Amino acid sequence: PVRFIGNRSSGKQGYAIAAALAQAGADVTLVSGPVALPAPDGVRVVRVETAEQMLAACEAALPVDIAVCAAAVSDYAPYRIEKNKIKKDRNKTPQFIDLKENPDVLQRLSTPGAARPSLVVGFAAETEDLLDNAAAKRLKKGCDWLLANDVGSENIFGADENHVYLVTDSGIVEWERAGKRDVAERLVREICDFMNEEHHDRSDRNRPDAA
Repeated sequence: PVRFIGNRSSGKQGYAIAAALAQAGADVTLVSGPVALPAPDGVRVVRVETAEQMLAACEAALPVDIAVCAAAVSDYAPYRIEKNKIKKDRNKTPQFIDLKENPDVLQRLSTPGAARPSLVVGFAAETEDLLDNAAAKRLKKGCDWLLANDVGSENIFGADENHVYLVTDSGIVEWERAGKRDVAERLVREICDFMNEEHHDRSDRNRPDAA
């Protein structure tokens, strides 16, 4: 209950995206891990603590039009959860921790099927070979878009700005460094454009042929 394995993440970007989507008129469910952030206005928040809980909450929210997976979910978790704090004992050999692989939330939501969202957006935080790794991750996970950012030594987790690249099947577009709110608003504009195109395409397919 005290010591844990996780990934560094403030949650600021995900919360900013949820807020921007709500302001654009979307019905938003925010599945959130433990963060020190207030809930965005007009957003339904589901709080979770494990990858299994996050996946279950995301699947319970389906069907949705759009899934944005911004959470930094740990790839691994301990097999056994202790009931009490693990105490340090200098007279004993350090404990070994057996790990299991966590479910891959992004990959599961990207899996083709009737419940798959029309648009699945993932995130990649990389320390090297940013664009190559991001492009490979998008293909491996099966998501439609991926926002990639460099978290190397000159970039700090929890900062209020982000420098990202949008990776899609059409290519890679660099976005200028901006505040996380600005990044969120730009992503929402891109999402709105995509959904409008989807709506028009669907309308064209359903239009009867001219006599």
